[in-house]
Amino acid sequence: MAQQVGDYVVRRLREWGVEQVFGYPGDGINGLVAAFGRADDDPAFIQARHEEMSAFEATGYAKFSGNAGVCTATSGPGAIHLLNGLYDAKLDHVPVVAIVGQTARSAMGGSYQQEVNLQNLFQDVADYVVEVNVASQLPNALDRAFRVAISRRAPTAVIIPSDLQEEEYEPPGHAFKQVPSSPPGAVPPAQVIPARDQIRRAAEILDAGSRVAILIGQGARSAAEEVLEIADRTGAGVAKALLGKDVLPDDLPFVTGPIGLLGSKPSYELMRDCDTLLIVGSNFPYSQFLPEFGQARAVQIDIDGTMIGMRYPTEVNLVGDAKSTLAELIPLVQRKTDRSWRETVEKNVARWWETLERQSMLDARPLNPMRVVWELSERIPDNAIVTADSGSSTNWYARCLRFRGQMRGSLSGTLATMGPGVPYAIGAKFAHPGRPAIALVGDGAMQMNGLAELLTIARYRHRWSDPRLVVCVFHNNDLNQVTWELRAMGGAPKFEESQSLPDVSYADVARVMGLAAITVDSADELGPAWDRALSADGPVLLDVKCDPEMPPIPPHATWEQLKDTAEAVLRGDPDAMHLIAQGVKAKAQEFMRRS
Repeated sequence: MAQQVGDYVVRRLREWGVEQVFGYPGDGINGLVAAFGRADDDPAFIQARHEEMSAFEATGYAKFSGNAGVCTATSGPGAIHLLNGLYDAKLDHVPVVAIVGQTARSAMGGSYQQEVNLQNLFQDVADYVVEVNVASQLPNALDRAFRVAISRRAPTAVIIPSDLQEEEYEPPGHAFKQVPSSPPGAVPPAQVIPARDQIRRAAEILDAGSRVAILIGQGARSAAEEVLEIADRTGAGVAKALLGKDVLPDDLPFVTGPIGLLGSKPSYELMRDCDTLLIVGSNFPYSQFLPEFGQARAVQIDIDGTMIGMRYPTEVNLVGDAKSTLAELIPLVQRKTDRSWRETVEKNVARWWETLERQSMLDARPLNPMRVVWELSERIPDNAIVTADSGSSTNWYARCLRFRGQMRGSLSGTLATMGPGVPYAIGAKFAHPGRPAIALVGDGAMQMNGLAELLTIARYRHRWSDPRLVVCVFHNNDLNQVTWELRAMGGAPKFEESQSLPDVSYADVARVMGLAAITVDSADELGPAWDRALSADGPVLLDVKCDPEMPPIPPHATWEQLKDTAEAVLRGDPDAMHLIAQGVKAKAQEFMRRS
């Protein structure tokens, strides 16, 4: 029996080890959808509620599995909807392959319904874009899309016109103007080692310093042991960019935690006081949170030479993979006998965790959002996967959640788009169906797209051997991060028409969609609610009523800056006095000591 192009595409996906494709149907991919229907769930077609969510789910799957995620959508509007999720993958360096339909070839150029120039549309977001116009372009086009996505850690796009999907597949011939392809197979990670003299120069810089700071990002994930060794030899403290939050556990006394506006006080102090900086696998963009220019000698390690030496005036740039490069560097670095710098870092870290605990336990109206994550941190399983959305809740994920064991976590680190928290968790469950997942989501993101994806969770929960997936909604009826940005950066009070959200019971909506749900509106209920959710035999939504006036105070904030913010909100903020009181109480915890 002749094989259609759609069937060949599905077969080739199977040969690449693809177990599921996240997508939404449409007539531009009818031939492909029909082929999935004949594929006996191998690979599975996972139907999201929206094409953007399918791209986020593919990105989440790729982040937590290490494999390429795959999404699919119809032509025109479906393809356009994929873009936000694909840009998220591009900016966070994640391999995703998008397979997209197109108007029939006979109608192209005729302003036909849903006809969009997809090659132009995907040209910026995808590292490889190809439109397949004859069957013999396959398998090379699809194979190359996977190889480019994996090797460059980037999205790629394969465009297949709708009529071609239903034609008979013909393999490429051994002839001119025919392009064959090798069988699908693993694309091994690059092992790149810089020149020996460059590594020696880096060692000399690290040896010369007396107060070494290390900044790690997601590019250091494969080199955790090596980072620990170089930190031990240099006596360094280790700060983490947000995408690298899960690279090292937070129970190590010299790990200072996150850096930046959402960062910790000891990370701020580490960068403020160091004389030497080693950056490993991070493209952290905010140079104002790095040492002052000229203060520190700096070395950077990154596998991507195009991204190196662009955030801080680094003296030595080592282009190579973190694990191999550090393995060559470590034997050349002397172990520092003076541990006073390390001791200072550890004291700062210990004091910070005490401060966070006091801040998390402050009374609020009705509930302190910091405590939501603090209570989770006290009881989260060591193998959990945590996804965070963009918003004020991201502050509490960054600061209050202590990673340990085999925990993983991620968020939209560079695009910082709203909406990936829930679909990331769905992707994580397909990547690791035997591990619990927790999504930390603000009510703005939940209203934007998270509510609809509860249906996706309900539909596919039976596919996960450990069905626990907890969606925690920070319910404060406010687009809170922007509200605080207006106050602190714009010197403007909250603008209700822009910032206030319509109230809804997220727990009631979840129950209607077939999920268990718990409403929490007092601090005493919070710990037991997490216990129930984490021990449940299926997905659970936590609807936590939070105080919107708990300020996400940056680690470098001074009393003078808080005074300026207070003066701004007093000019018309609807709950100004409560807001100021919460800010003063939170800041004051930094100056207290445990007796």
